[in-house]
Amino acid sequence: MLIAGLQKTTLIDYPNKIACVVFLAGCNFRCPWCYSSELVLPLKIINQPRISEKEFFDFLRDRHGLLEGVVICGGEPTINKDLPLFIEKIKNLGYSIKLDTNGSNPEILKDLVRANLIDYVAMDIKGPAGPNFQFSISNFQYEKIMNEEVKIEDIKKSVEFLKNGNLDFEFRTTVVPGVHEKEDFLEIAKWIGGKNIKYYLQNFRAEKTIDPAFEKIEPFKKYFLEEIAKEISPYFKLCQIR
Repeated sequence: MLIAGLQKTTLIDYPNKIACVVFLAGCNFRCPWCYSSELVLPLKIINQPRISEKEFFDFLRDRHGLLEGVVICGGEPTINKDLPLFIEKIKNLGYSIKLDTNGSNPEILKDLVRANLIDYVAMDIKGPAGPNFQFSISNFQYEKIMNEEVKIEDIKKSVEFLKNGNLDFEFRTTVVPGVHEKEDFLEIAKWIGGKNIKYYLQNFRAEKTIDPAFEKIEPFKKYFLEEIAKEISPYFKLCQIR
């Protein structure tokens, strides 16, 4: 477990809770538009300042009664084998847990839910991956960003597990020029949609991306995301822009 960052207070990352965010280094995806390269690329992780578990848990004890929840993100937290024990220690201090994940480890996700170790999940949907995902307008393919050990079926299993369970969760997609087309989101909506599903569109940020070429890309205008949200909103309980 490598703790590579800590945001001590957030009012927006955990719905309806005052929380902190702990950043775990390492990821099994290589999204070129990712702006957390210091948590993904091994050569950058080496130089990233680290926080000891003792320091982190001392912080949580000091903030008891002031903070309500802890957001665990990365990188990709579920690549850490000791994640369940790490979360259990946090839960024992009385905090609620929100997990941010790319959905690549459905068995770990299931284990965490069944052990009552997490209270909310935000799963990133990188692009269309329904039955006809390989024929998307933008030719987006999950396989282009996943490490070899990750399979598209793992992503689908995580989606179905969340949709068919009782845990509070959301899906979200970062909308990236040159990666996504408007038509892709209809495919995504057909895949992940449901009457109880919350789905958020997040605009791309052109900063410190894994592929430097993406730092020169201008994000979509807000109205473009608004058009997408309006078109696909019938597929969801809630579809909003962040």
